[in-house]
Amino acid sequence: MGHDAPGALGGRTWPSAGRPVLLVPVGSIEQHGPHLPLDTDTAIAVAVAHDLAGRMREDGGDAVVTPPIAIGASGEHQSFPGTLSIGSEALSAVLLELCRSATQWLDRIVFVNGHGGNVEALSAAVPRARSEARDAAWVPCAPVGEVPAGDAHAGFVETAIMLHLDPRRVRVDRIEPGATAPLAELMPAMRAGGVAAVSPNGILGDPTGATAEAGERLFSGMCERAWALVREGRVGSGGRLVAVAAG
Repeated sequence: MGHDAPGALGGRTWPSAGRPVLLVPVGSIEQHGPHLPLDTDTAIAVAVAHDLAGRMREDGGDAVVTPPIAIGASGEHQSFPGTLSIGSEALSAVLLELCRSATQWLDRIVFVNGHGGNVEALSAAVPRARSEARDAAWVPCAPVGEVPAGDAHAGFVETAIMLHLDPRRVRVDRIEPGATAPLAELMPAMRAGGVAAVSPNGILGDPTGATAEAGERLFSGMCERAWALVREGRVGSGGRLVAVAAG
């Protein structure tokens, strides 16, 4: 979605900026198997952020979406061509400075995170911003329901969602299974050698059964969960929005 998409901050002028909730998609440029684009995490985060902005406006509020922070912490994928990573320390600094800048003219900033590797940076930057009395939080793009065991990266969930969001960008002729063992079982080898140490094609899961219909259900559930957290959640550990009843 471009600067002129409904709810995009870039389409406003400074007199019309207002004091909206600022939604910042945070993604990655990293390998997603031989069949998904490098910006899969970013594309999903952007789509969820725009869905949230639309819901907020329908609810009588105001919200805008910034251009995404498209390069995150993706060191575990660095063995694969196309991957770009700035690491957790640099990303954390960017997120904190963005909070400081934005809260000069608005009240609330929410990061919409599409990549698990960014959690360390978010969990450092957002609490720091909150310690400075800035209303900052983050929410994950977390799937709801029908998530197969061992599906952690470029597998069924992400493939189905991308088939729903932008099927032209999915190389369906290159879809194939990856490593399907539970993530906990793969983690020791991944910590030592990255994703390539456990999956030569970069996939953690099996995307072969993914469909656009399943992607629509998964994306809808993802957006509903994010909306519930942004609307009613509280800020939990690491600055992440959690359900009010959660510990």
